[in-house]
Amino acid sequence: MAWYVPLLIFLARVCDVSLGTFRMILVNQGHKYLAAGLGFCEVMIWVLAVGGAIAHPLKPLAIVAYAGGFSCGVLVGMTIEQRIAMGYRVVRVISIRNNGNLCGALRNREWRVTRVDGSGRDGPVEIAFLVIKRRQVSELMQVLHEIAPDAFVTIERVERPTGANFRESTFSLRPGFRRSQMVK
Repeated sequence: MAWYVPLLIFLARVCDVSLGTFRMILVNQGHKYLAAGLGFCEVMIWVLAVGGAIAHPLKPLAIVAYAGGFSCGVLVGMTIEQRIAMGYRVVRVISIRNNGNLCGALRNREWRVTRVDGSGRDGPVEIAFLVIKRRQVSELMQVLHEIAPDAFVTIERVERPTGANFRESTFSLRPGFRRSQMVK
């Protein structure tokens, strides 16, 4: 076996598993044609990787390269997915400050927010709901840390937000939208 065969097996596995990880995210978000195209590429690369490993079944280096490529592919796929940060999140913020106006402060910074008054263990609370692009979560968390550092925050995945002038964008690598980019 040539010295470069395990390297090729490793790199092929990194590529096909990374594509597979990203493809599954696209499937979950409803991007069926893009997911199908990635699936096609993924399987072609996988066949080449398996072929290389099967051609050298008694060579431990080929087996280690195959398994190592899978492990690294998972990490690479997850890193790609985190960087692209596709999808939407609903953020719930519960502020226990009685004199604060959390939603007003968020609106002043051009976040779309819905306010609900509630009562907590220690009295009245302000509950803010926001639906934002996933890549905006860290920015929002920084803002919340400034204006409501004691707030309780939960974040969940959102399937497909629609209505109330909410404009769902198509797959894009550009930063998320704000009020200035919404349909008026």
